[in-house]
Amino acid sequence: MHGGGCSCGDCPHGARQGHRRAVAEFGARRDELASGHGLPAQVAYSEGASRQWISDELTASARTVAERGRAAGAAWLHRVWRRTLLVVWGCAGLSLVPLAGTAIGTGWGPTRTAALAAVLSCAVLLTGTACLHRAHGGLLAPLVGEDNRLSTSRVVAGSWVFFAAAAVLFLALRLAATGAPQAGPAVAAGGGSGGGSGLVPGAALLVVVTVVCLIAVVVRRVVLVRVLTQRVQKVQADHPRPADLLCDDAGRGSFTDAQYVLVTAASLSYAAVLLVRDPGGLPRLPWSVTALALVSAFVYLAGKYAEGSRPVVLSVVRAREPGDLDGPIRTGDDIEIRGAGFVPPGAGTPDRLARMTVRIGSVHVHVPLVPVAGGFTNPTDTSIRVPVPVDVEPGRVDVQVVTAVGAESNRMSIDVTD
Repeated sequence: MHGGGCSCGDCPHGARQGHRRAVAEFGARRDELASGHGLPAQVAYSEGASRQWISDELTASARTVAERGRAAGAAWLHRVWRRTLLVVWGCAGLSLVPLAGTAIGTGWGPTRTAALAAVLSCAVLLTGTACLHRAHGGLLAPLVGEDNRLSTSRVVAGSWVFFAAAAVLFLALRLAATGAPQAGPAVAAGGGSGGGSGLVPGAALLVVVTVVCLIAVVVRRVVLVRVLTQRVQKVQADHPRPADLLCDDAGRGSFTDAQYVLVTAASLSYAAVLLVRDPGGLPRLPWSVTALALVSAFVYLAGKYAEGSRPVVLSVVRAREPGDLDGPIRTGDDIEIRGAGFVPPGAGTPDRLARMTVRIGSVHVHVPLVPVAGGFTNPTDTSIRVPVPVDVEPGRVDVQVVTAVGAESNRMSIDVTD
């Protein structure tokens, strides 16, 4: 009944198709209302009534899209854990190619046996981890942040930890296979692959692993505290995406994230080459490469401290239509709230825009959605337009914006007359 082409949205097979269909239907409905069609005759006579009806209609449709999106995200996590297993065992199979190719003419040897055993052991451990977290994306579960996005700091730290653990496992198996360590004189004397000073072999690798793990913990704490103090607005994603490693919550490219991933990939590649060339001990990273990795990590941490802002109201003015006379703000008039940070990154979807509220005095006014072809003119990140309800008492009242994630802006006072 539910096959791969199902679009009912009630099963994992059709969740993705159901979400796409809901998005398409919402877009068509929004564009229809933006062009002035589809309005019932009961509200077409009044601009305020028609605007409110359009907003309520789009809000209901947006909630359906959001529900289908969450269902599609859960179905995506259900599917992706099996794909992580395919990636793990595919990489394990590919690792046999260089092992077998380099053994031609030189023999297999205990080093290659230890490498094969280490690869298979890591694949088995990763498979067990994926099975335990299959409801949360398999191997992606430890790498996903509280906002349901891939965490760059966790991915980088996990990559370094996995490489270090795999290298230690390989060396332990090699030691068990040979019966005695076969490190070269340079390693025994504290040199090792990569050159450098006479410090303990692998000290640079240990420094990098320690720093990136600490940064992953610190970033999690920093983001949590800044969210609780409303200095950062975080929006939940439907499901993790690979682009999360290089982009911010709004899907725009992030320099700090991109440079962190790039430098990490280059440094890990260098360390892997050192280990392959000299398997007698932990790879000894040059301190120049270590410094590059540490600088990249601290730049990423500084970027986390710098990002984010609270919603700020700069001014509140009476909205004036063409032909209207200038005058004070009265109940029933529209006001335009100008500022910044009203739509946090990732909150541009219709269901989240519909959750925005303006507090005028003691009255909470839901921000109406004003559609245009392909989007909305209200609300925006820098401007919100709402009517002043008749329940607002004349006099001096405060205006405050509450964003979709619950962050509250500063208060701005206005005078409302009869």
